[in-house]
Amino acid sequence: MTQSTQNTVDSKQDLMNYVVRLGDDSIVLGHRISEWVSEGPFLEEDIALGNVALDYIGRARMFYGYAATLSGDEKTEDDFAFLRDEREFENYLINELPRGDFAYTITRQLLVDLYNKYYLQALTQSTDPTLVAIAQKAVKETTYHCRRSKSWTLRLGDGTEESKRRMQLAIDDIWGYSHELFESDLLEQRLIDAGIAVNCADLKQPWLADVEAIFQQAGLNVPETTWAVRGGRKGYHSEHLGHLLTQMQFVYRSFPGAKW
Repeated sequence: MTQSTQNTVDSKQDLMNYVVRLGDDSIVLGHRISEWVSEGPFLEEDIALGNVALDYIGRARMFYGYAATLSGDEKTEDDFAFLRDEREFENYLINELPRGDFAYTITRQLLVDLYNKYYLQALTQSTDPTLVAIAQKAVKETTYHCRRSKSWTLRLGDGTEESKRRMQLAIDDIWGYSHELFESDLLEQRLIDAGIAVNCADLKQPWLADVEAIFQQAGLNVPETTWAVRGGRKGYHSEHLGHLLTQMQFVYRSFPGAKW
């Protein structure tokens, strides 16, 4: 194998791994949000949460479908979603945290939705046309997600003493998981240099400005503590992901090869 051929193979593998990561982020958070179905605070919100979950799961299907094409070994999107174990997933840890109460879910959604707003917009500038197409569709969904999570943050933060207390508790609990969103490893750096991946470090300042503005309007505070938890991109996860995957993958693994 020539050096040029080897570089092409390595680049394709990097791209596939990157696309799978994006699928992991989407499906794990989509599954978490789906846990609110039939548990929402009222009927309209129950339906809205279900729709947001479907947006993320649909996004995961697009990423996994692209990864299956890149793999070239007859894999399908189901192989990536249902036939990998916990250590093979490389989603950000913030996405796998438990559902928590409604304030916890809204807090996580605000942080992730605002991040996705900038991330997906940047991904539309990728040199990879398939990623551009996926990002262009997802940007439209994320516009709605951001509007929704901001509205609920203001409503809960500026609501009762109890709703404000719960929002602030959620912010303090989740904040340390947000730092991982803005860090790139060597794989992503190679794709950044090639114009394919997003340099997420560039997104932190506009993201933080948005978060601070919304928190100030809602009467909430950005935590002053500097603790941070990392490891998702290396396959190091909390105990929560294993339980999530057990539920998500159970039926598919119980009936291997079944057609629906």
